[in-house]
Amino acid sequence: MTTMLPADIASAFCTRIREATQTGQPLRLRGGGTKDWYGGEPAGEVLDTRAHTGVVAYEPTELVITARCGTPLAEIEALLESHNQMLAFEPPRFGAGSTIGGVVAAALSGPRRATAGAVRDFVLGAVLIDGSGEALRFGGQVMKNVAGYDVSRLLAGSLGTLGLILEVSLKVLPKPVCEASLRFGMTEIEALAKLNQWAGQPLPLSASCWHDGMLTVRLSGAQAAVEAARRALGGQPLGDVDAAAFWTALRDQTDPFFEGQNTLWRLSVPSAASAIIVGGRQLIEWCGAQRWLRLDADANAADAAAIRRTVAAAGGHATLYRAQDKAAGAFHPLAPAVAAIHQRLKASFDPAGIFNPGRLY
Repeated sequence: MTTMLPADIASAFCTRIREATQTGQPLRLRGGGTKDWYGGEPAGEVLDTRAHTGVVAYEPTELVITARCGTPLAEIEALLESHNQMLAFEPPRFGAGSTIGGVVAAALSGPRRATAGAVRDFVLGAVLIDGSGEALRFGGQVMKNVAGYDVSRLLAGSLGTLGLILEVSLKVLPKPVCEASLRFGMTEIEALAKLNQWAGQPLPLSASCWHDGMLTVRLSGAQAAVEAARRALGGQPLGDVDAAAFWTALRDQTDPFFEGQNTLWRLSVPSAASAIIVGGRQLIEWCGAQRWLRLDADANAADAAAIRRTVAAAGGHATLYRAQDKAAGAFHPLAPAVAAIHQRLKASFDPAGIFNPGRLY
């Protein structure tokens, strides 16, 4: 059996996409399928990207890695770990099949996002196959190269609706020299007040989580800075093993809070927003900016609209993250002007509308 070279695989992708555009056949761009549940219902003929795999370039001293779309996230993280580096946005690992193309397309970030930045902040460049079957290169492989940078960033969170992300270059960061986790018993209101107070101080906070009357924070940085912060904040220290297990479960959403079939909302609000009174059980991350909401009932249209009105009044938006029925729409409705921009972008990259129809809006 002959193994196809990366160039041959890319060429086959281009040919398949051109054929789909000509026939109007919708394509479902798919890597490991670990995030099939995210966004709208997947539709179209599957175009599997996993064969296009491998790290193209990695310069540890330059803090940049370039990989093909089908490269497993686990493979990239293992390579970075061998050089004591990391993807600082801590993408959730929903399974061994997770690929770097899917990581960028979904743009989901973990506990460190509030201080390190979002996925799009780390995208330096990308190669995209558009609806005409052409491979377009945006950005570059160095942090100082900003040509086309904004287009590369647009791909983060696009859920494959603009084209097939063939290759991506990402900024990486060194792992912290020292980390420590602390735990405090307090109410939601107290936790939000404390987090906002601490955010205004020179503290090495890298993650936070409040749930069920308990606030847990992570400190990351130089040993002297972490030790000074531990003394200043107090609280109950977590052992290294327990702390690693806690933050990993939060990152990968294997914590018991995320288990089960109950409707799960992701609320994005300003970190200074007060408690969001919408019922259900909540888990709060990112110093108050990300708030998970679990409800026992399915999200009917009226309830979904009420939740979105409440969150919008607080200056945020609400995503129907997991649900048996997403008829209410997975993502918060866009303002007319923003929706028009989305439509123009879609028309520019995918005029035939073949890529992941209905997945985003």
